[in-house]
Amino acid sequence: MTYRILFVCLGNICRSPSAEGVLRAKAEQRGLPLEIDSAGTGDWHVGEPPYGPMQRAAKARGYDLSGLRARQVSPEDFHHFDLIVGMDGANMSNLLALRPDGSKAALALFTDYAPEIGASEVPDPYYTRDFDGTLDLVELAAEGLLARLPL
Repeated sequence: MTYRILFVCLGNICRSPSAEGVLRAKAEQRGLPLEIDSAGTGDWHVGEPPYGPMQRAAKARGYDLSGLRARQVSPEDFHHFDLIVGMDGANMSNLLALRPDGSKAALALFTDYAPEIGASEVPDPYYTRDFDGTLDLVELAAEGLLARLPL
C-alpha cells in the first residue's frame, strides 16, 4: 500500500518543495512506498519552480528540486492524502479552515517530527535568507517522520 504525504507552506516555493524533495530522496533510498507532493496555501507562485536560492542550497546537499512546480492546496487533497504536513502555525490554521467535512487526511506540524530541534515551525527562508538552516530542520524532521510512518 502506498502512503500519501502532502507538505504545505505559504507559497510552495521554499519549505514545502524542500520537504518534498528531501523526503522523496530518503524514501527512495529506503525503498519505501510513498507518494509525496507539496502545495501552498496561497496562489501567488502557481506553476513556478522552487525559489532559486532554495534550489541551489538543496542541490548542494544532493536534492534536485528543479522539476517541481508550485500549486495551491485544494479540498481534494484532504481526500487523496493520508497525511498533510504544515510548516508553521499559520499554515496549520489555513489547512484547518480549508479541511472539508469527511476528509481522511491527518494533519500535523512538521516540527512535531523533530522535537529535539526545539522549534515550533520551520522558518521561511524566503524571508530569513537562511536556506541551509531550513534544510537542516527539514532533514531532521524528515527522518523523524519516516521513523513514525505506519508502514
